[in-house]
Parts: sequence; structure tokens; C-alpha cells
Amino acid sequence: MIVVAAPLAGALSDRYSAGVLGGIGLALFAGGLLSLATIGAHPGTVDIVWRMALCGAGFGLFMAPNNRAILSSAPRQRSGSAGGMLSTARLTGQMLGTALVALIFGVAPGHGPTIALYVAAAFAAAAAVVSTLRIAAPHLNASV
Repeated sequence: MIVVAAPLAGALSDRYSAGVLGGIGLALFAGGLLSLATIGAHPGTVDIVWRMALCGAGFGLFMAPNNRAILSSAPRQRSGSAGGMLSTARLTGQMLGTALVALIFGVAPGHGPTIALYVAAAFAAAAAVVSTLRIAAPHLNASV
């Protein structure tokens, strides 16, 4: 779904702010994670697929406008540095997320996956709120 949603989000980012698209995308992502956390003990294939698709659509809707806002806010001569900072931030988040999941699995091995999904949904929901704050502060959003 990321492959479908990201190009659509890129086209929409010409008309709508990154705060709007990012907030909606992250809310969808949080909803998908929450639905995965509450899926039950014996889900069917369709149960898993639509939840994962919701996560992918939400992430794809967030990613393209957010990257555009970050890269377009840097002066042209600093665009390479902005791209490097974007990659560094992404990898740092991935490493911290992986460490947090490992910690959760170590502390609560029986319920680790469910707890990790709830924690991820909470972080995505908080990020959705932060992203929508860019609507009220257009100077923080270069694509408005």
C-alpha cells in the first residue's frame, strides 16, 4: 500500500499542506497498528491483510509530503545536507524503535508483540497530533 499511497500523497502535497496529509496519514497508521494489536489469537489472512494495508496506506500518505516539506524548507545549496539529516533522523528512529521493541520483548515475552503494537500506535497517534500542529503554524511547513 505504501507504493500506491506515496505517489498519490506526492500529488496531493501540491494542493494540501504536509500538516494535513501527515496528520491524516499518521492517524490511519495509528489506527492500523491499533487494529493489529487487538486482532485476537487466531486471525484469518484477510484480517491481517486489511490491517497491514491500512498501516501502509497511512505511512505512505505521511511520508511523501513530510519529506517534501523538510527538503523544500532548506536553501537550495543546502539540499544535500537536508537530505542527509532526513536520512539520519529516519535511521535514528528505526534504531530506537528496534531497541524499544527488543526491550518490550525482553520484559514481557508472552505479550511482547501486542504491547509493542500498542506502544507503536501511541507514538503514531502522538506524531499525528504534532503533524497537525503544522496547520496552525504555517511557517513550520514549507509546502503550505
